[in-house]
Amino acid sequence: QVQLVESGGGLVQAGGSLRLSCAASGRPFSRYSMGWFRQAPGKEREIVTAISRSGISTYYTDSVKGRFTISRDNAKNTMYLQMNSLNPEDTAVYYCAAKNTAVGVMPPDYWGQGTQVTVSS
Repeated sequence: QVQLVESGGGLVQAGGSLRLSCAASGRPFSRYSMGWFRQAPGKEREIVTAISRSGISTYYTDSVKGRFTISRDNAKNTMYLQMNSLNPEDTAVYYCAAKNTAVGVMPPDYWGQGTQVTVSS
């Protein structure tokens, strides 16, 4: 079992920045590929970005390329999502996810509880 806890969400004005963190506990963090998903009101949950267990390979959905950066610190069992140039369309609950594989996060094996990100115009 892996437990995932997100933090860092909040309310920010358009154009602002937030940094989300996902702290993992349980089995060795370095075994897992990790990802961030989001779910806006009335919409399906979608993948935002993912990172391989080594941290070398990353994926970004088109709408966040150039604005969001995923990273991980295996020594600290933590993954991060730096979000810049936020816009109201980024408003959603953001979920951390893990999959016991080298690359890829679909479908996840574990989910965090989510953290709300709200971007005001």
